[in-house]
Amino acid sequence: MTQEQNGMFGTQGTGDTSGYGGLVRQAAKLGSAERPYGSYFDQVTDDLERAYPDFSDAIIRVVVDRGELTLHIKKSRLLEVAFILRDKLKFEMCMGVSGVHYPERKGAELVAVFPLLSMTNNQRIRLEVATSETDPHIPSLVEVWAGNNWHERETFDMFGIIFDGHPGLTRILMPDDWDGHPQRKDYPLGGIAVEYKGASTPAPSNRRSYQ
Repeated sequence: MTQEQNGMFGTQGTGDTSGYGGLVRQAAKLGSAERPYGSYFDQVTDDLERAYPDFSDAIIRVVVDRGELTLHIKKSRLLEVAFILRDKLKFEMCMGVSGVHYPERKGAELVAVFPLLSMTNNQRIRLEVATSETDPHIPSLVEVWAGNNWHERETFDMFGIIFDGHPGLTRILMPDDWDGHPQRKDYPLGGIAVEYKGASTPAPSNRRSYQ
């Protein structure tokens, strides 16, 4: 199932200076995959289902696409699933967290993506958790994988996702008093003058045109 997207990032009316404002492309909308998933993915989901009795209630859908397994999880169950994956399925490492902004997904506009690695079993999977712009809260996984500390701060800074339980959730790239979250798709491109040692350079939207 696909849907049409306009522009490089599927956004409109924000002064897109990327040069891709006229791009029209088809974006796939993925539903749950059907078994057998292939590779080690069946083993991982079977092991998780055996170890976690609430599997069917906590996992919204299982997606296998381009040779990768993604578990879409209810945010209220994220911490429980993470502990099971670490302690019983031996996914010892979380490689960080990335934010994604889907303005068209009403009630699930913000997504946190957690890539996991099992060094014991040489396996990789991915967790996705969605939340809304009006209630942008997701449980922190620092308690499970301490290395997520700075990654969660960056995702908070760039996307505005609030990781509940984080030991010190502050901006890490932008100044503390910065307005907005620069990697959201509704964030205006250009319009902010950049200063270099006292000199001022016009914003990109004022110094070049893609018309």
